[in-house]
Amino acid sequence: MLVHSRAGKWTTWVLFFALFLPLFALPLLVILLASFATNWSGALPSGATLSHYAAATSGGSLQALTTSLVTAGCASVLALTAGTWSALAGAALNRRGRRFMDALFMLPVAVPSVVVGLAVLVAFSKPPVLLNGTSTIVILAHTLLVTAFAHQSVAAALVRLDPAYEQAAASLGAGPAYVLWRVRLPLLLPSLTAAAGLCFALSMGELSATMMLYPPDWTPLPVQIFAATDRGSLLTGAAVSVVLMAATLLVLSGVSRIRTRASYR
Repeated sequence: MLVHSRAGKWTTWVLFFALFLPLFALPLLVILLASFATNWSGALPSGATLSHYAAATSGGSLQALTTSLVTAGCASVLALTAGTWSALAGAALNRRGRRFMDALFMLPVAVPSVVVGLAVLVAFSKPPVLLNGTSTIVILAHTLLVTAFAHQSVAAALVRLDPAYEQAAASLGAGPAYVLWRVRLPLLLPSLTAAAGLCFALSMGELSATMMLYPPDWTPLPVQIFAATDRGSLLTGAAVSVVLMAATLLVLSGVSRIRTRASYR
């Protein structure tokens, strides 16, 4: 901690909890309590039940969870591939070229995600590339929305990368491809796993663009939550939200373990 005095540390912790509890912890606690409640008409919920979780882990909700996991997994892999390639390509450009590359990949997050969804819908609703009504168009939109974060993460890591390792490998006769696969990418592995986790989490929670694109047989879980709350089933929607958060945190914990091991390589 940058604050060294005792009073300063106490003040920092008080401000942290004063901001963290009402802005972050309390809303999540409300969702968690609502997911177990039979009714909530007063200041506190009344009754306790697991029926909301039975509905949240079966039937359409379970299928929607699988859809979200597949969509987020595919979008993360595609975004990480494109973002890593663009960051490596941009590192070889001059300053103006790198700025143009950064601006190009940041464009989808500089506009509302619903605009990205509309753009994808218009672009791929007619031949020669007809994707409207398929799961591919949803995965494509998610990829466009999260690639910027993969690009920025890898580009920032490349700036901090010590060129001595690559120069040493090249001086020993290693070719560019060998240096890339055996030197640069292993050194970038912690940043790659961090970028993959961020892309996955953002894709799991994406709603605006998805609402414009999803076909009836490919309904991600955020859409299911919106539909449940729109019908007035707020408590069931809360349970589905907890399932979404738990699934996301479970995958992120696995990615974090990979990142921790990569850091010690």
